[in-house]
Amino acid sequence: MGNETNGGPGEPGSGRPGEQTDAGDGIEIRAIGEDEVEAWDRALAKGFLRPHVGSAAEFRRRQWEPGRMVGALADGRFVATFRSFDTELTVPGGAVVTADAITAVTVTATHRRRGLLRRMMTTDLEAARERGAAVAILIAAEYNIYGRYGFGPATRGHGWNIDLLRAGGLRDGLPTVPGGRIDLVEMAELRKLGPELFDRWRVTQAGAIARDELTWQRQTGEIEVPGFDWKEPFAAVHRGADGTPTGLAVYRIDDEWDGSYPNCTLTLVDLFALDRPTANELWRFVCSIDWVRKVVVENVGADDPLPVLLNDPRAATPHVDNADYMWLRVLDIEAAFNARTYGAAGRAVLEVDDPAGYVAGRWAVEVAADGTGRCVRTADEPDLALDASALGALYLGGETLPRLAVAGLVTELRPGAVAAADLLFRTPLTAWNIDGF
Repeated sequence: MGNETNGGPGEPGSGRPGEQTDAGDGIEIRAIGEDEVEAWDRALAKGFLRPHVGSAAEFRRRQWEPGRMVGALADGRFVATFRSFDTELTVPGGAVVTADAITAVTVTATHRRRGLLRRMMTTDLEAARERGAAVAILIAAEYNIYGRYGFGPATRGHGWNIDLLRAGGLRDGLPTVPGGRIDLVEMAELRKLGPELFDRWRVTQAGAIARDELTWQRQTGEIEVPGFDWKEPFAAVHRGADGTPTGLAVYRIDDEWDGSYPNCTLTLVDLFALDRPTANELWRFVCSIDWVRKVVVENVGADDPLPVLLNDPRAATPHVDNADYMWLRVLDIEAAFNARTYGAAGRAVLEVDDPAGYVAGRWAVEVAADGTGRCVRTADEPDLALDASALGALYLGGETLPRLAVAGLVTELRPGAVAAADLLFRTPLTAWNIDGF
């Protein structure tokens, strides 16, 4: 899919959506016109320390929306970039909320520490709130930047390296799909069946976001973006007994040999399934391809049972890139928390500190026996105190209240409140975002 992780420093500034802003330093921040996309793209490449890559202007023009690509100009040259777009984010329980997805954030090295990021971010978040977005999301290149804007790490990127000779394949007796089959499909067919299958899956996984047509075109090679090398992958579709697609695995194989012995590595690009038996069959297929000796799974749910599906779970060792992945900032606490479901009936009163004001105040989260809940302002004494960043980390269930409390990010104001509220916010499986953006 190709990540464009965010990065850049920030200091106080201001601005309104679409307006030209100048903090008195001669630097103008504004939304760019479609005719400026090529210059903006070059600044983006340099900001990501990749001036050598070819122009991606044609691709960027397809991403352009009025008011959503922003640049900072000094002496007529772009010295900072910023882009956002609206997407759907699945929350615990399967509902979706509108998320302001922030990406392509750069500040040129010559213009750091001048408040450019803060001015762009402040303007974007205000506009997102006015449009009705419940949350904002991003993927952070550096950990210490985005907490100051109320973002918290909401999902983890987690992966495994599997030594297939040690693993001994998947265990016998795992649930399977009677009459099911796996077919390899070409990229043109993947473009046709992938979007509908993914849309059915993403509402089952908290933390998943929607994919647009451009994403599928990139993944299948219909569009290639300079700087993001594309190699045609294999695509394996699992179908139920009636022929309906129920899961997908997309992977690449490095053709390597140790002398006369095959020593190939399979790198997984995508794997998602509508049910556990389908997932089991896809994992069994991926782990049984001739000549493959190692499977690299770069991003899977942090608590996915993959290792314990193997005959020897020790054959799965953690991937080197395991770390925080998608960060989240709550913009409308009532819309966000009313949309998700909860783990147990109860009530918790949160005192939220938010200098930006979006979620500041005292809020009661009230959960019914069926797991539905509502979030309302209250004057009752608070049970817990936290800031907007910790709220963002907690929202999808990617973090737990006990961990946040032990880390000093949540303060227990009533004895026993952390344990009681933890039951409310717990989710069956942790949130997971399969996609970069």
